[in-house]
Amino acid sequence: MSQWIHWRVLLAIFTLLFLTSSWASSAPHPGLLPEQQQKILQSLPEADYISDFDNEVGVWAVKRGAEVLGYAFETDDHVSIPAYSGKPVNTLVVFDTEGVFKHIWVLEHHEPILLVGIPEQELWDFKDQYLEKKLTDKIRVGYSSDPAALTIDAVTGATVTVLVINDTILKASRKVAGKLGILSDSLNTAAPISTIKTELFSSESWPTLAGNGSIAHLHLDRGEVDDAFKHTEGEGVDEASAEQKQDTFIDLYYAYLNAPTIGKNLLGESEFQWLIKELKPGEHAVAVLATGRYSFKGSAFVRGGIFDRIQLRQDDNSISFRDTDYYRLSDVYTAGTPQFKEMAIFIIRAQFDFDPGAPWDVELLVRRQTGPLSSAFVSFNAGYQIPETYITRPVPVVVDELGESPLWVSIWTQKRFSIAVLLLSLVLLSVVIFMQDWMVCRPRLLHNFRRAFLLYTVFFVGWYSLGQLSVVNVFAFIQLAMNDFHWELFLMDPFIFILWGFTAASILLWGRGIFCGWLCPFGALQELINEAARKFKVKQYEPPFHIHERLWAVKYLIFLALFAVSLESMDTAERYSEVEPFKTTILLAFQREWWYVSYAIFLLFISIFTRKVYCRYICPLGAVLAIPTKLRLFDWLKRRRQCGSPCQLCATECEISAIHPSGLIDANECHHCLDCQITYHDKNKCPPLVLKYNKRSKQAPQVKKSIPVNSI
Repeated sequence: MSQWIHWRVLLAIFTLLFLTSSWASSAPHPGLLPEQQQKILQSLPEADYISDFDNEVGVWAVKRGAEVLGYAFETDDHVSIPAYSGKPVNTLVVFDTEGVFKHIWVLEHHEPILLVGIPEQELWDFKDQYLEKKLTDKIRVGYSSDPAALTIDAVTGATVTVLVINDTILKASRKVAGKLGILSDSLNTAAPISTIKTELFSSESWPTLAGNGSIAHLHLDRGEVDDAFKHTEGEGVDEASAEQKQDTFIDLYYAYLNAPTIGKNLLGESEFQWLIKELKPGEHAVAVLATGRYSFKGSAFVRGGIFDRIQLRQDDNSISFRDTDYYRLSDVYTAGTPQFKEMAIFIIRAQFDFDPGAPWDVELLVRRQTGPLSSAFVSFNAGYQIPETYITRPVPVVVDELGESPLWVSIWTQKRFSIAVLLLSLVLLSVVIFMQDWMVCRPRLLHNFRRAFLLYTVFFVGWYSLGQLSVVNVFAFIQLAMNDFHWELFLMDPFIFILWGFTAASILLWGRGIFCGWLCPFGALQELINEAARKFKVKQYEPPFHIHERLWAVKYLIFLALFAVSLESMDTAERYSEVEPFKTTILLAFQREWWYVSYAIFLLFISIFTRKVYCRYICPLGAVLAIPTKLRLFDWLKRRRQCGSPCQLCATECEISAIHPSGLIDANECHHCLDCQITYHDKNKCPPLVLKYNKRSKQAPQVKKSIPVNSI
C-alpha cells in the first residue's frame, strides 16, 4: 500500500512538471501593457496603432494606417547578456524606420547595486540619453578617447550595469534591424573569421614583439587622467600636483596569446601548451600586464565577478570578463621584459565570435569616488592589430541562419570529451551500486575504488569541469517552472544537466546518498582530508547522538530560509547562498576575497577532526535532496534483527553517524559509503555473524584421525 502511495505521488509530480513546462513553452508572448502602448504611441506621434506581435522577427510594428513608422521590441527576445547580478536587463526599445531611437524603457532588472542605495530614477535618466541617436552610431558610456564615439553619461556607482545595458540595447537593435532589412549588411552573411597559423613560431625578444605590434602599449600619466576628468563630477578629486603631472598613472601592455610566436615567447613552452589545452573551440586568450599607481584589476572579485576596469571591444562587440575568465600570470619569459606590478590572462569566450585578425581595442575605465555611493569615470582606448604574418584570412562564406543548430547542440559537441568521461564514470558508479553485495565482500577493492572515485570527483568533476551542483540551481529551476520554462537554458551547461539528471534518478531509486557520498566535489574533498587525517592518527571528535540528531535540523532551516528569500528575490537568495562554499572552493579555486576563502578553509579545517561537518549540519543542497529521498523505491542497505539491539557496531563505526542507536539507517543522512555493508558481510567482524559461525563450529562433529598401520 505504501509503495502505491509513493507511485501516486511521483506520478502527480511528474504530471504537474510536464504540464507546467508544456504550458510555459507554448504560452504566447505576454504582450504590451496599456501604459507601454501609450508610451510607444507618444514616441511616434503620427502613429495610429500598434500591430500584433510578429513572432518571426520578434517585434511590434507601429503604424499609421498601412504605413509602418517604427518598431518596438523587448531586448530579452533577441539577446541575453548577463549584468552585475548575472541576469540580463530587459528593455523595451522603439526606433523608427531610419533606425533612430525614439523610446527606451527598462522593463526588468535584478541589479542589487540599484536596489540598495542608488535611486532607480538615475537608470531612467540614463536610458533617455539614447533618444534621437541612431542604432548605427558608435555609442560609448562615459568619456572615450575614440573621436568617432558618441558618449553618454553613466550612472555613478553602477558602471557594470550601464555598460551591459548599452551593449544589450545596441546588439538587440542591430539584430532586429538586420532582420527587418534596415541595416545594409544582412545577418545571414557571416563575417570572415581569421585563423591562427599554429605551426608558425620564432623565438623573439620583448623589444622585437613590442616593435612589430605583437605587444601593444597604453601609457597614461597623471596629468592626462586629470584632463579627462575636467568638467565632470570627478574634477578635483585625487588630482596630481604640478610636480606630479608627469608621473606614471599606468603603463599597460597587452597581447594576443593564441599565436605561438607571441604566446610561447611570453609564457614559455609548458605554460603555453597548458593554456591552449584549457581553451575550448572558439576561445581566445589575451595577456594584460601593467605597472603604475592604478590597478587594471581593481575591485574585480566582487559578487558577480565582473572586472569593472578593463574590457575589450571589437567593432560593436563589447567583451567584459568575469572571475571565471581570469587566470593568474606569474611570470613572463621573453628576454628584455620590463618589471610589472600585476599580470593576468583573460579568456575571450566563444559567445563573442571574436576575430583575431580584425582590429580590437582595450578600454581602461578609471573611476573616482565622488561620494559614499557615487563615482565618476572615464575610459581610455588603445588599439591592437595582430601582425598579418601570424594569421590566415579566409574567403567570406554565406551561412543559412535557419539551418544552424541550436547553441546548446554546439556546446555539447565542443564538450564531447568531458561528457564522454562523465557518462562513463556514471555508468561505472551505477555498476558498483548494482553490484554492491559483491563489492562489499571485497573491502580492499571497494576502498581503493572509492578513494580513486573521490579523487576523480574533486579534480575532474570539480576543478576541471566545474560540475558542482548548488542549491541555487534548485531555486532557478523552481523560478523557471513558475514562469517561462525552457529546457534549452539547462542544456547550455551539459555537465550540470547530466549530473542533475543522474542525481534525480539516483534519488528516486536509492536516495540522496549517491550524490552526497560520491559525486559532490566539496563533499569528496572533505572526506579525503579527513581520511588523510585519520591516517596520521589525528584525534577525531563526534558529538553525542542526541546532539548530532538536533544538528541535522540546521541545514533544513537554512534551506527553508533561502527558499523563502528566493520567492521574494532570487538576487538576495543568491547572495545568501554563499553559505555554500562551493563557488569559492570549486568554481573559483580559492581566487576570491579573503573572507570567502577563510570561510571555505575553516570548513575544510574542521573536517580534519570531524568527518564532513558541512555536509551533515549546514548544506542546504543536502537538505533539499533529502526531502524526496522519502520517496525512494529501493532500500538495498541490509540490516539484521540484532542491529541496534544488542549490536551497536555499525552505528559506532558509521563515520557520519547516519545509523540510529535503534539500528535503523537514516536514508536522509546516509552517504552510501557502504562501510556498514562491509561489516554486515564480514563473518569475522559482525557480532551476529561471528556468533552464528561459532555455534556452527561447536555443533560440527569431531572426527578422530586414525593412524595408518603402515606408518607404525
